[in-house]
Amino acid sequence: MIMRTLLAGAAVLALGAAAPAKADIQIGVAGPITGSNATFGVQLKEGAEQAVADINAKGGVLGQKLVLNIGDDACDPKQAVSVANDFASKKVVFVAGHFCSGSSIPASKVYTEEGILQISPASTNPKFTDEGAWNTFRTCGRDDQQGAVAGAYIAKQYKGQKIAILHDNSAYGKGLADETKKALNKAGVKETLYSPYTPGEKDYTAIVSRLKQAGINVIYIGGYQTETGLIKRQSTQQGLNAVVIGGDALVTNEYWQITGDTGEGTLMTFPSDPRVRPTAAAVVKEFKDKGIDPEGYVLYTYAAVQVWAEAVEKAKTTDPKKVAAVLKSGGPWNTVLGKLGYDKKGDITESDYVLYIWHNGSYAQM
Repeated sequence: MIMRTLLAGAAVLALGAAAPAKADIQIGVAGPITGSNATFGVQLKEGAEQAVADINAKGGVLGQKLVLNIGDDACDPKQAVSVANDFASKKVVFVAGHFCSGSSIPASKVYTEEGILQISPASTNPKFTDEGAWNTFRTCGRDDQQGAVAGAYIAKQYKGQKIAILHDNSAYGKGLADETKKALNKAGVKETLYSPYTPGEKDYTAIVSRLKQAGINVIYIGGYQTETGLIKRQSTQQGLNAVVIGGDALVTNEYWQITGDTGEGTLMTFPSDPRVRPTAAAVVKEFKDKGIDPEGYVLYTYAAVQVWAEAVEKAKTTDPKKVAAVLKSGGPWNTVLGKLGYDKKGDITESDYVLYIWHNGSYAQM
């Protein structure tokens, strides 16, 4: 009898020891890890990785560890959909991404169907949240906010000069160019030239010649850093010393690597520098101790993971629909960017786009 009791006790202990621990929570980060915009994919990856490491070091979310899955969309819409489907197969409940609006928008359709919450750190096209899906959020602003700042500045500073507006036909580039044009025209200024260009080319001599022939003084470019840098460099080389103004895709040191000294004086819109905000000080130090400059969208991605984790804790569940409801009704949420609040669309309630200028190989707020 004693032996049976001991055996029974041992069996109970064995069952207790075999009881599974809480499962890890699968989340994802998606962006252009490869391709011409890989510099931004690195920013998103670094931001998400540091956020996950910091959250896990404090015990995780709801007592569970986070596991980060990385998806490479190369800023290609079809590849973005493949990444989204892959995340769904891995039971990912939240995605920080994508970078390009042209990737975020089609991927969001998959996330909506599969019940995955999406917070983009960088996709600024209004359509991303305007379509009204329950699961789409962002930690950045919108092109209609960014374009309003750029358009008003150009109208005030360059009134009476010849202005060209170029775009790369992408959801981001054309969207931003159109919003800037709208604000410029509203201020009573009409552009001399409005034209698309083909992204991915190396030689923009033809479009530069057209700009030169038209006597353009100011070139607003809705597009990414590679093509903007090439157009700027080739313009200067052809003797066209026009002011180049772009959007938030120029917040990477890669821009100067492309332009060299010809990039001097380039202007761009971006929110006030998150690296110098008091709320980011501790995290910025973590990055710098690793030799990483948390420029561009690094901290915006960190904040996306942060705000999701806070909402999960408040909702007491990782259920994406419940977390989404809490994100919109709760807050403001404490992040490295400061306090963030969300409207019913999933947009942040406040944005602060300002002008930056490239000078001597680095950019700074004007």
